Amino acid sequence: MHPLQSVEWEKARKQMGIKTIRIEDYLLTIHKIPYTKYKIGYLPRSNKLNQQVLKKLLEYGLNNHLIFIKIEPYVEKTKLKTLESKNPLIIRSPHALFPSWTQIIDLNKSEDQLLKSFHSKTRYNIRLAQKKGVVVKEESNKDGFKIFTKLYFDTCKRQKYHGHNLNYHKIVWENLKDSIAHILIAYYQNEPLAAYQIWVYDKVGYYTYGGSSKKHRNLMGPNLLMWEAIKLAKKLGSKTFDMWGSLPPNYNENHPWTGFTRFKSGYGTKFIEMVGSYDLIINPFLYKIYGFVYIIRQFFLKLI
Repeated sequence: MHPLQSVEWEKARKQMGIKTIRIEDYLLTIHKIPYTKYKIGYLPRSNKLNQQVLKKLLEYGLNNHLIFIKIEPYVEKTKLKTLESKNPLIIRSPHALFPSWTQIIDLNKSEDQLLKSFHSKTRYNIRLAQKKGVVVKEESNKDGFKIFTKLYFDTCKRQKYHGHNLNYHKIVWENLKDSIAHILIAYYQNEPLAAYQIWVYDKVGYYTYGGSSKKHRNLMGPNLLMWEAIKLAKKLGSKTFDMWGSLPPNYNENHPWTGFTRFKSGYGTKFIEMVGSYDLIINPFLYKIYGFVYIIRQFFLKLI
């Protein structure tokens, strides 16, 4: 099971004021459309869905004014070609929330074997950071969270990325910190260089959020930090480590995600394509209107 289907995540979403419901133990969040009685459902990172579950999702949607339910299974494309053939009301979503591709590391190896599988430049950068005196500490506590959020939001501002706000991260952290979430920080002479939040759940480690400082970039703190994050996930019983999103293997070098895709691939990863994002249409007429309004909204957001 994925952490976005966990009880801890459900509690976090409820604390944010988002309605949740479980159908056949699949966690569904319900999102209101302002000034209307209509809503949108979201079923994130589930296991495979059978006909019985799809039927119950449709029934719930019809009885509760849902326009559609977005479904994004945590299933490799090779194991489930498509959802479309299972129900005529399911279409491939034009607006995916998760990228279709990610990168996975097989942790069923020794640390030496893992290190040998890394790209030579990645190994060099890890050793350089160690040689220069960079140290990594797990600080899954209040102080660590404060350092993490500062580096995270500094990075968002620097890269012009509009991530979630501080309140969102506080709620997520408070609900996941005791069982799923961990914070690791790379230091140089007691100065934080980079911080990652990783999740470990159901024998899988996930790199979810990260941030870094503009200072001492030549010390390669993020490289050592990622290696320590991978080792921590392995120590905690993970069999795989998911980098949480990536471009496909033959990516365009001019794409804005090129940097972090290349960074992640240095750790001996395997590119994995997920089955993708789908919309289960409950109200076909309103779904068309929603799609039109969404396109207009996205256009004007780019002008701001």
